[in-house]
Amino acid sequence: MMLVRQKFPASALVDVRGTLAKEFATVTGRIKPGARIAVAVGSRGIANLQAIVAGVLELLKAAGAQPFVVPAMGSHGGATPDGQKELLAEYGITEAELGVPIHAAMEARRLGATEDGVEVFFSEEALKADGVVVVNRVKPHTDFQSETLGSGLMKMLVVGLGKRVGAANFHTSASRFGYEHVIRTSARITLRSAPILFGVAIVENQIHDTARLVVVLPEDMERREGELFVEAKSLMPQLPFDDIDLLIVDRIGKNISGSGMDPNVIGRSLHGYSALLSERGGKPSIRRIFVRDLTPESHGNATGVGLADFTTTRLVRQMDARVTYLNSLTALSLQSAKIPIHFETDREAVVAALQSLAMRDTTQAKVVRIQDTLSLERVAVSESYAESVRQRSALEVMSEAEAMSFNAEGNLPPMR
Repeated sequence: MMLVRQKFPASALVDVRGTLAKEFATVTGRIKPGARIAVAVGSRGIANLQAIVAGVLELLKAAGAQPFVVPAMGSHGGATPDGQKELLAEYGITEAELGVPIHAAMEARRLGATEDGVEVFFSEEALKADGVVVVNRVKPHTDFQSETLGSGLMKMLVVGLGKRVGAANFHTSASRFGYEHVIRTSARITLRSAPILFGVAIVENQIHDTARLVVVLPEDMERREGELFVEAKSLMPQLPFDDIDLLIVDRIGKNISGSGMDPNVIGRSLHGYSALLSERGGKPSIRRIFVRDLTPESHGNATGVGLADFTTTRLVRQMDARVTYLNSLTALSLQSAKIPIHFETDREAVVAALQSLAMRDTTQAKVVRIQDTLSLERVAVSESYAESVRQRSALEVMSEAEAMSFNAEGNLPPMR
């Protein structure tokens, strides 16, 4: 294996506080003194999330408002108030750190229904406020493909702020009418019926850092988010190669992706895939995936492990079946919770994965190792890629090829 760095185009650092202050100039007149404002925050591992939320809260206070935080994460955290507050705390979103209350109740109210008969729900706590501010990252969705819509402000209005009942209802409806259609039509009901003040859209670059911060008005949210989506999609990092025999993923988790590991990166659908060589169609084409660990921030939610072919027994032990199954059933993504073949050590899993490739010479296997699907700047690749690496100006060799090593317990050491 050799360590390489993907040389992504540089992007300017974002001054979070300064940018937010400038963007707030467009909405200050909409904030009434004394107004109670609910700031909706989700459960994703967004870069600089605490600083962004803290900046929003400070500007709301400066305008005379009384802000508080509402978790907007559907059924995550075991679909309990304490579980959702615990997830927020992992990102520094706590009452002590931010100096505002967190109202994490799970009750949701029906706002109405779309022309298709899809019911739309919204957080009761948020509806008690005079206004709602939605903070979320805009990026391609893990469950569907689109040119102008993914995971972002519109989805948070429907799924995150719909709480468990809204999230479950969304996924049920999306299975019939399509994800994009249900998000758009449901969000339009929410925008008409709930006191949405504005959104704060976040776009990240290829190294998982803040690239853009934009305040979006509710009447312009659908169009503006579409524009930001195009930018976010262009900045999304990808694996350095499309043809991979074995992908080793050090960790999966809900803080990495709603799907544990991003289908947009690994090329496998939450709702099923084929690893047959004869059926390889899309890109990237990955024959085997081995997942090693679960992030602590996932609190046992191993959604996405079912996208792998092999895993470790230690990951299976880290898995909270109740939380994982609840999330999987809510999202109707049953494949994502299935437990793959698992072994006690990384060495056993790697050997089994290579043997399962049915190659005459597994020393020639094309192997890639990544930390997770958010961290793709530094990756390890097998020497079978050496010539391709030398021909790619966007790849820089960090260390020459050395034999894959394991520690005394038979596990891979951390990537250097």
